[in-house]
This record gives sequence, structure tokens and C-alpha cells, in this order.
Amino acid sequence: MSANPQSPIQHTVTDLVVHRLVKEAQAPAAVELRASACTLDDAAVRLVERLCTHYAGRSSKVFGRFEDDEEGFPMSRLVREYVVERSSDFITLSQRMMAQLQICAHDEELDASAFVIIARISEGGTDCLWVALIGECIGSAINGTLDIADCSYLDFSSLRAAGRIDLAGWQRGDERYISFLKGRGDVAAWFKRFLGCSDVLVALKETKKLVLALNQFVETERLEPPVRDALLQRAHGYLDELGESGEPVALDEIARQVWPEQAERLDTALNAEAIKLNSGFVPDRRAIRPLVRFSASGEQWKLEFDRSGLQSGAIQYDRASDTLVLSGLPDYLKRMLLEG
Repeated sequence: MSANPQSPIQHTVTDLVVHRLVKEAQAPAAVELRASACTLDDAAVRLVERLCTHYAGRSSKVFGRFEDDEEGFPMSRLVREYVVERSSDFITLSQRMMAQLQICAHDEELDASAFVIIARISEGGTDCLWVALIGECIGSAINGTLDIADCSYLDFSSLRAAGRIDLAGWQRGDERYISFLKGRGDVAAWFKRFLGCSDVLVALKETKKLVLALNQFVETERLEPPVRDALLQRAHGYLDELGESGEPVALDEIARQVWPEQAERLDTALNAEAIKLNSGFVPDRRAIRPLVRFSASGEQWKLEFDRSGLQSGAIQYDRASDTLVLSGLPDYLKRMLLEG
């Protein structure tokens, strides 16, 4: 069933079920299982649309892949049996997932009771398996006779946790095909264990991805050179401080530090699903140099200079003649040029 046509990404719900996890602090976890899939009516589709939209708008997603140890982390085996071997159907998969969720939540000293939405969704042609833990809230409703009554509803502000498995990417052998985010409460560690997600970070690689994303953003926004250079300079300064102190990056903090005037726009760009940026890595100070420095080489030359040189006029590019003019050359270089 297709979703709201106004959505920028078309979602088609293949299967959907809602179970319940019951977990109170200092108490064992229990589950309440639905025996069959939910009807894919308009209400179900609106729920999926809201989940996908809410997820896309959240910062600090973590990306990874299945752990190799299927005994300790059985999610990959459950998914393979359902998607590839087809030895289980969607409801069987969902109930097995709930059994694993119960195990992972069992020893946690926290209140994690929530409705568990499990769905298979096609997102613009990408086949994905979703799981989300959403709390409930009591609100007020007005019935047909204008009487007031209590009603229970899903509270997305109480999103406990959510994860998304790109089934197509998994089958292709992509490097990362799982993403998840932490909702309210301290659930990230056990939810990650439930997903069987390995999110080993490589600082240099992640830093290069972040630098590329920032450069793409300033180009896409067509910022004026002074604004662009100031944004990239602030980004370099902030990331350099983190790298020097050994502090990890929090993606939802970068935009506020780097471009506070339009933080939401930058935050949206950095958290785009296609980029797959992780939080939690310490910036590699070598990899952030391209934010403030240009470097290039030809067959007979090599050049490196700061962006600030373009602003001060010490370096000038003449597009018409395709030449670069350097001013204020040091004496030793002038002597070498004269002698050469």
C-alpha cells in the first residue's frame, strides 16, 4: 500500500505488525505478541509515514553491519531465513525478533516498556526491515456526543529506539546497511545488541566523509565566498579542538557550532541517509585540512595554500587567463627563481 504522495520518498508497506515489550525497572522483561499481521489500511500507512519521517529527521544515527558471530547475535540468521532461504514468514520472523528483544532487555535496570513496530517497507525502491520501540501516552478525545474520554496513543516524543536494515544493501555486501538511533532513555547498548550491529569506526575514513559532506553542503547552498569560507573555518576550528582533546564527534552538535544561523539546514544535510555519517569518532586532524587548505599538483609543480590567502589577495586566480598569481614571495624563493 502506497504512502502519502506528498512525501519526498515514496514508501510502500509490504508487511506490518505491532507487538509489545513489557519491561519495568528491576523486573524481568516480557512480551505480548500479535498472532497475525496488521491490516494495511490508511491508519497503518500513516503510522509508517510518520515513523519514517521522524527517523529521517533525527540526528546522530549510528551505522554498521551484522556481527559475524551468529550464535551470540542471531539477527543476521533470522533475516537470512526470512529473506533468502524463505524458511520463515514475516510473522514468524517478528516473533523470533521479539524473543531476542526480550533476552536483550531482560537484564537491563530500566523501564523500556513500549509497543514494538516491525515492518517491511520499500523506500523509493530500497527494500528495508524496520523495528521501532514507541511509548504510549494518555490523551483526551471527544466522541460523537461531544463527551470527553481518555484515549491511548503512540507518543513519538517517547520513541525508545529505532533501527533500519537495508535488505538490498545487506545482500549486495555493502559495508554498512544497518542504521539505528537511540531514543529516550538509556537503551542504545542493548538495542544495538538486539540488532546484532557492529559499528566499528575508522576515524580517518569517517573524518574524510564529514569533510566531503561539509564541502558538498557549501556548494549546494551556493554560499557567498566570505560566508562559505567562514563556515568552513569554524568547522575546521571546532573539529581540530575535538581532535586535539580526543573528544568524539556528535553530529547533532556540529551544525550548532559551525552554522548557528541555519543549524537545521546543515544538520539535515549531515544526517542524510546516503552519507551514512557516524557519531562517536574522534576527528583525524590531518583529514580536516582540506576545509581550510587547497592542495593540487601537476606534472611539473605542486601547490598548497590556505583559503585565507584568497581572501587577503595574497593569492589571486585569473579565470580568463587560467593563471594563479602569488604575492609576497619570500626572499629565499625569489633567489631560487632568479638562479633557476
